[in-house]
Amino acid sequence: MANIFPRWTNTLPLKILVALVFIGGGVAAAMNYYFTPKYTRVGYMPSQPIPFSHQIHAGQLGMDCRYCHSHVEKSGHANIPTADTCYRCHQHVKTNSPHIAKIKEAVETGKALEWVKVHKVPDYAYFNHSVHVNSGVSCVNCHGKVNEMPVVWHDQSQSMAWCLDCHRNPEKALRPMDKITNLDWTAESAGKDQKDLGEALKKAWKIHPPDNCAACHR
Repeated sequence: MANIFPRWTNTLPLKILVALVFIGGGVAAAMNYYFTPKYTRVGYMPSQPIPFSHQIHAGQLGMDCRYCHSHVEKSGHANIPTADTCYRCHQHVKTNSPHIAKIKEAVETGKALEWVKVHKVPDYAYFNHSVHVNSGVSCVNCHGKVNEMPVVWHDQSQSMAWCLDCHRNPEKALRPMDKITNLDWTAESAGKDQKDLGEALKKAWKIHPPDNCAACHR
Protein backbone atom coordinates (compact mmCIF):
# COMPACT_ATOMS: atom_id res chain seq x y z
CA MET A 1 0.00 0.00 0.00
CA ALA A 2 1.46 3.35 -0.98
CA ASN A 3 2.29 5.89 1.72
CA ILE A 4 -0.44 8.50 2.15
CA PHE A 5 1.95 11.17 3.50
CA PRO A 6 5.16 12.29 1.76
CA ARG A 7 8.53 11.29 3.24
CA TRP A 8 9.31 14.80 4.63
CA THR A 9 6.41 14.49 7.08
CA ASN A 10 8.46 11.96 9.07
CA THR A 11 10.45 14.83 10.57
CA LEU A 12 7.43 17.10 11.04
CA PRO A 13 6.81 16.23 14.72
CA LEU A 14 10.44 17.05 15.55
CA LYS A 15 10.23 20.34 13.65
CA ILE A 16 7.02 21.26 15.48
CA LEU A 17 8.64 20.44 18.83
CA VAL A 18 11.70 22.57 18.06
CA ALA A 19 9.47 25.42 16.90
CA LEU A 20 7.40 25.23 20.10
CA VAL A 21 10.58 25.32 22.21
CA PHE A 22 11.79 28.47 20.44
CA ILE A 23 8.37 30.11 20.59
CA GLY A 24 8.01 29.25 24.28
CA GLY A 25 11.49 30.59 25.00
CA GLY A 26 10.70 33.79 23.12
CA VAL A 27 7.44 34.31 24.99
CA ALA A 28 9.15 33.66 28.33
CA ALA A 29 11.96 36.10 27.51
CA ALA A 30 9.48 38.76 26.39
CA MET A 31 7.40 38.37 29.56
CA ASN A 32 10.56 38.47 31.68
CA TYR A 33 11.25 41.96 30.34
CA TYR A 34 8.02 43.54 29.12
CA PHE A 35 5.90 42.36 32.08
CA THR A 36 8.25 43.80 34.72
CA PRO A 37 8.47 47.25 36.39
CA LYS A 38 11.74 47.88 34.51
CA TYR A 39 9.68 48.21 31.34
CA THR A 40 6.24 49.21 32.60
CA ARG A 41 7.26 51.78 35.24
CA VAL A 42 10.71 53.24 34.47
CA GLY A 43 10.27 56.54 32.67
CA TYR A 44 6.67 57.00 33.84
CA MET A 45 6.12 60.77 33.96
CA PRO A 46 2.48 61.75 34.60
CA SER A 47 1.12 65.25 34.16
CA GLN A 48 0.38 67.00 37.43
CA PRO A 49 -2.42 69.48 38.27
CA ILE A 50 0.25 72.15 38.77
CA PRO A 51 3.66 72.10 37.03
CA PHE A 52 6.32 71.66 39.70
CA SER A 53 10.03 71.61 38.89
CA HIS A 54 12.27 69.76 41.31
CA GLN A 55 15.14 71.01 39.17
CA ILE A 56 14.36 74.56 40.32
CA HIS A 57 13.32 73.87 43.93
CA ALA A 58 15.72 71.08 44.93
CA GLY A 59 18.40 71.91 42.36
CA GLN A 60 18.78 75.65 41.79
CA LEU A 61 17.33 76.74 45.14
CA GLY A 62 18.87 73.86 47.08
CA MET A 63 15.76 73.10 49.11
CA ASP A 64 16.14 70.05 51.34
CA CYS A 65 13.85 67.13 50.42
CA ARG A 66 12.56 67.08 53.98
CA TYR A 67 11.08 70.57 53.80
CA CYS A 68 8.30 69.27 51.56
CA HIS A 69 8.45 65.56 52.35
CA SER A 70 8.58 66.19 56.07
CA HIS A 71 7.63 62.72 57.30
CA VAL A 72 10.27 60.59 55.58
CA GLU A 73 12.42 60.29 58.71
CA LYS A 74 9.59 59.28 61.02
CA SER A 75 6.90 57.68 58.89
CA GLY A 76 6.51 54.67 56.68
CA HIS A 77 5.26 56.96 53.92
CA ALA A 78 6.89 59.88 52.14
CA ASN A 79 4.14 62.46 52.43
CA ILE A 80 3.15 64.74 49.59
CA PRO A 81 3.36 68.37 50.79
CA THR A 82 0.10 70.13 51.53
CA ALA A 83 -1.01 73.24 49.66
CA ASP A 84 -0.23 75.19 52.84
CA THR A 85 3.41 74.07 52.63
CA CYS A 86 3.63 75.42 49.08
CA TYR A 87 1.82 78.63 49.95
CA ARG A 88 4.18 79.53 52.78
CA CYS A 89 6.65 80.58 50.10
CA HIS A 90 4.36 81.31 47.19
CA GLN A 91 2.22 83.84 48.98
CA HIS A 92 5.29 86.03 48.33
CA VAL A 93 6.74 84.41 45.18
CA LYS A 94 5.11 84.45 41.70
CA THR A 95 1.87 85.64 43.22
CA ASN A 96 0.41 86.55 39.82
CA SER A 97 0.74 83.01 38.44
CA PRO A 98 -2.53 81.18 37.67
CA HIS A 99 -0.93 78.03 39.08
CA ILE A 100 -0.30 79.75 42.40
CA ALA A 101 -3.95 80.83 42.33
CA LYS A 102 -4.88 77.13 42.44
CA ILE A 103 -2.69 76.66 45.51
CA LYS A 104 -4.25 79.69 47.19
CA GLU A 105 -7.71 78.33 46.45
CA ALA A 106 -6.77 74.96 47.93
CA VAL A 107 -5.54 76.66 51.10
CA GLU A 108 -8.66 78.78 51.43
CA THR A 109 -11.15 75.99 50.69
CA GLY A 110 -9.29 73.16 52.38
CA LYS A 111 -9.71 71.01 49.27
CA ALA A 112 -6.48 69.12 48.59
CA LEU A 113 -4.76 69.29 45.22
CA GLU A 114 -5.02 65.95 43.41
CA TRP A 115 -1.37 65.15 42.73
CA VAL A 116 -0.68 62.02 40.67
CA LYS A 117 1.50 59.43 42.41
CA VAL A 118 4.63 58.52 40.48
CA HIS A 119 5.99 55.78 42.74
CA LYS A 120 3.51 53.18 43.93
CA VAL A 121 4.23 50.29 46.28
CA PRO A 122 1.95 47.32 45.47
CA ASP A 123 -0.71 46.52 48.08
CA TYR A 124 0.91 43.14 48.71
CA ALA A 125 4.28 44.66 49.60
CA TYR A 126 5.44 46.56 52.69
CA PHE A 127 7.95 49.42 52.55
CA ASN A 128 8.97 51.82 55.30
CA HIS A 129 10.63 55.07 54.23
CA SER A 130 11.89 56.01 57.68
CA VAL A 131 13.74 52.71 58.16
CA HIS A 132 15.69 53.20 54.95
CA VAL A 133 16.42 56.91 55.40
CA ASN A 134 17.55 56.36 59.00
CA SER A 135 19.79 53.49 57.89
CA GLY A 136 21.87 55.61 55.52
CA VAL A 137 20.02 55.10 52.23
CA SER A 138 19.72 58.31 50.21
CA CYS A 139 16.70 59.48 48.25
CA VAL A 140 18.83 59.31 45.10
CA ASN A 141 19.25 55.54 45.35
CA CYS A 142 15.55 54.93 44.76
CA HIS A 143 14.36 58.10 43.02
CA GLY A 144 17.37 59.16 40.97
CA LYS A 145 18.70 62.72 40.56
CA VAL A 146 15.38 64.37 41.37
CA ASN A 147 17.18 67.69 41.74
CA GLU A 148 17.82 67.59 37.97
CA MET A 149 14.24 66.68 36.95
CA PRO A 150 11.97 69.43 35.58
CA VAL A 151 9.22 66.81 35.90
CA VAL A 152 9.65 63.85 38.23
CA TRP A 153 9.73 60.46 36.56
CA HIS A 154 10.03 56.87 37.76
CA ASP A 155 13.81 56.42 37.70
CA GLN A 156 14.44 52.92 39.06
CA SER A 157 12.43 49.74 38.51
CA GLN A 158 11.88 49.18 42.26
CA SER A 159 11.06 45.57 41.44
CA MET A 160 11.47 42.74 43.93
CA ALA A 161 14.80 41.70 42.36
CA TRP A 162 16.00 45.31 42.52
CA CYS A 163 15.09 45.57 46.22
CA LEU A 164 16.68 42.21 47.03
CA ASP A 165 19.93 43.20 45.34
CA CYS A 166 20.20 46.18 47.68
CA HIS A 167 19.20 44.16 50.75
CA ARG A 168 21.89 41.61 49.95
CA ASN A 169 24.52 44.24 49.13
CA PRO A 170 23.63 47.32 51.23
CA GLU A 171 27.21 48.60 51.14
CA LYS A 172 26.55 49.83 47.59
CA ALA A 173 23.99 52.36 48.88
CA LEU A 174 25.02 53.39 52.39
CA ARG A 175 26.35 56.89 53.00
CA PRO A 176 26.88 59.25 55.99
CA MET A 177 23.64 60.45 57.56
CA ASP A 178 24.39 64.12 56.84
CA LYS A 179 24.56 63.30 53.10
CA ILE A 180 21.20 61.53 52.83
CA THR A 181 19.43 64.41 51.06
CA ASN A 182 22.49 65.68 49.20
CA LEU A 183 21.67 64.12 45.86
CA ASP A 184 24.91 65.27 44.23
CA TRP A 185 27.16 63.66 46.84
CA THR A 186 29.08 60.49 46.03
CA ALA A 187 31.78 58.64 47.94
CA GLU A 188 34.16 59.30 45.06
CA SER A 189 33.55 63.06 45.27
CA ALA A 190 34.67 62.83 48.90
CA GLY A 191 37.79 60.90 47.91
CA LYS A 192 36.50 57.57 49.22
CA ASP A 193 35.63 54.20 47.76
CA GLN A 194 31.90 53.43 47.99
CA LYS A 195 32.39 49.74 48.77
CA ASP A 196 34.89 50.41 51.56
CA LEU A 197 32.78 53.22 53.00
CA GLY A 198 29.62 51.13 52.76
CA GLU A 199 31.25 48.15 54.45
CA ALA A 200 32.47 50.36 57.29
CA LEU A 201 29.04 51.93 57.79
CA LYS A 202 27.30 48.57 57.58
CA LYS A 203 29.54 47.23 60.34
CA ALA A 204 29.32 50.37 62.51
CA TRP A 205 25.55 50.65 62.22
CA LYS A 206 24.93 46.89 62.30
CA ILE A 207 23.00 46.97 59.04
CA HIS A 208 21.60 43.52 58.24
CA PRO A 209 18.63 43.93 55.86
CA PRO A 210 16.33 40.87 55.78
CA ASP A 211 16.00 39.05 52.48
CA ASN A 212 13.24 36.60 53.42
CA CYS A 213 9.67 36.82 52.15
CA ALA A 214 8.25 38.13 55.43
CA ALA A 215 10.42 41.25 55.22
CA CYS A 216 8.23 42.79 52.53
CA HIS A 217 5.18 40.52 52.35
CA ARG A 218 3.40 40.63 55.69
